[in-house]
Amino acid sequence: MLNLSLSSPPVGTTLQNPKPCTIKLLSSITATPFTRLNPKSSFSLFTSKTLSLKCRYQDYSDKQQQGLPSNRYPPNDSSFGSQPAAASPPRFFVGHSIYKGKAALTVEPRMPDFLPLDSGDFKLSKEGFVLLQFAPAAGVRQYDWSRKQVFSLSVTEIGSLISLGARDSCEFFHDPFKGKSDEGKVRKVLKVEPLPDGSGHFFNLSVQNKLVNVDESIYIPVTKAEFTVLISAFNFILPYLLGWHALANSVKPEDASRASARTAGSAESEWNR
Repeated sequence: MLNLSLSSPPVGTTLQNPKPCTIKLLSSITATPFTRLNPKSSFSLFTSKTLSLKCRYQDYSDKQQQGLPSNRYPPNDSSFGSQPAAASPPRFFVGHSIYKGKAALTVEPRMPDFLPLDSGDFKLSKEGFVLLQFAPAAGVRQYDWSRKQVFSLSVTEIGSLISLGARDSCEFFHDPFKGKSDEGKVRKVLKVEPLPDGSGHFFNLSVQNKLVNVDESIYIPVTKAEFTVLISAFNFILPYLLGWHALANSVKPEDASRASARTAGSAESEWNR
């Protein structure tokens, strides 16, 4: 009697690019000569042996599920074998700096924050902003960044700067601890005023911090050309600070068609008023 055992993938398993199942005999059959013991006795032609057949694909699958390496197949077979983990997308750090004799100004965007929902979608939780960093000069072409003062421009404040004319000015006041126990202990005032000759604007940041006993004012002249570069950068980055780029990148043509059909009735009623 032959006893065969065959290992195979579980029922319902989908095999991608299956390889031919190689069968390996783990034991052999031994033949015994025909021998009659007596007229009434039974006889056997073969000695009973147990045979075992093993499918190599199952061994490979088990190792893959356990995260173990497998060298069953050639390394140039891209269908099998461990694949390198997908690398996370690279991050980009950008900014623009203006250097003058008494101070330096660095402008850097900060992207908005999104909150994941239970549905798998995302909702804007915090708008982005533009971070201004002012550092006083410590020598010729040298700046003391350990004494830097920062000011975060909101999207509305960016809009005020974008709308400035050659002779216009604006002023922003920030209290980082507004509504908290330390309210009033830190005061930041940013003034943007035109230069007397109309060649640009002054950026003047005054900081009074009673918590660390700091009272400092840093100002830097920004020429018309430099101010134009800032305005151009602000115009470009503003929709991204609002998070609208995420919506635009997620819209598919079929989604846009359905959205247009849903809003057609409300749009017509709006124009008919």
